[in-house]
This record gives sequence, C-alpha cells and structure tokens, in this order.
Amino acid sequence: MSNKLQVLTPQNSQIIFIDQQPQMAFGVQSIDRQTLKNNVVGLAKAAKIFNIPTTITTVETDSFSGNTFPELLAVVPDNDILERTSMNSWDDQNVRDALAKNAANGRKKIVVAGLWTEVCNTTFALSCMNDTDYEIYMVADASGGTSIDAHKYAMDRMVQAGVVPVTWQQVLLEWQRDWARKETYDAVTALVKEHSGAYGMGIDYAVTHVHGGSERVSHGKRIGPNPAK
Repeated sequence: MSNKLQVLTPQNSQIIFIDQQPQMAFGVQSIDRQTLKNNVVGLAKAAKIFNIPTTITTVETDSFSGNTFPELLAVVPDNDILERTSMNSWDDQNVRDALAKNAANGRKKIVVAGLWTEVCNTTFALSCMNDTDYEIYMVADASGGTSIDAHKYAMDRMVQAGVVPVTWQQVLLEWQRDWARKETYDAVTALVKEHSGAYGMGIDYAVTHVHGGSERVSHGKRIGPNPAK
C-alpha cells in the first residue's frame, strides 16, 4: 500500500518554509502577495497548534532576498534560520540534517511552502525524493511562482514525479481530522476565523445565528450583548 494513502497526522509530519522573504515575494505573479503571506502565516500557526517540527531556510538574506517575513517569525520566534547560498535547499547540509532529525522520529511526510515554485520548491522536492524515502506535500497556495504558468507547470512537474499537491487549509484540517479532538478545537477554529476568509466568517455566523451566541466579541474581548438578541 502506498504511504501516500495515509493522511497527514501531527505524528507523521514536519514542515519546511523555503525563502519566504520579501525580495522573493516581489517576483511572485501567480498569487496575490497579501494572500500568499496570509496563507503562509496561517500554515505556520497550524503547525504550531499541532507541535509540528518546523524548519525555516533562507537564501542570500543580506545581499538580495531580505529577512524572512516578520509575521512568520513571530509565530516561531525561537526557530533557527538556516541560511544558504544554493537555490536548492537540499544542497545544504544543515537543511538535510534538520529534516533527517525529524524523519528519524517517523516524520517522513514533509510539508513544503516556498518561493519560487519553479526553482527552489521544485529542485528541493525532486532532489529530496531522489535521495531519500521522504514524501513531499507541496502547499500550492502558500507557495508562488514568477508567473501563473511558472507555478502551474512546476506543480505539474512535481506531481508527475510523485509530489502530493495540497492547500494550507487542507493541511490544517487533515491534522485536526476529528472535531472531537477538543485539545486543539478552540485554537483551530480561532485560526480559521483569522485566516480562512469565508470559512471563518461562516463560523462567526454559525455561533451567532445558528447556535444562539448572545455576546459580541472584539479582539477577543466581550463588548456587550448582541443587539440582535
């Protein structure tokens, strides 16, 4: 049975963010850049909720690419940042060592979100899969290419090679899996309300109009009764 028939779980996953840096984002044309950042930060928060080991790697920070998105670093402020010169993260021994340490604990499903899809993501995925038995889950909407075609055909090439395409919200809900898991329920629904657009609005609507919520909330604080009640 293919390991790819197994769903992502908090126990079998690790995650890597590749080159989520401003100069790299400037070149992205396949997705709205603010949407990209929203999805990247949402994915990082999901990983934190489920205690997923997180690797952050950057390229040419001082000479070209700039510092990692501060919103991403705020989620995991204590993480080391693995600086590289190679466009292919797999060429860097520190990156390989970080991933191997997590894989040794059974985390061979690597969730990837990076810039650009057609360069850094593709070369990493192909090289990693060629050299190991790791599985790559490429988060399409937390990655970006220099054009719509560049992103699309890079994703197509990776899928043909065995990479699994996913979205950030799909990863989040696969990790949650069961709403009876109350230890993460509140954090997941709060994340959805903050980062998932219409889905989060739907939760707000359900609380107030379906389940009879009677209080208004602003920035996490109760500000009085719902005037509609």
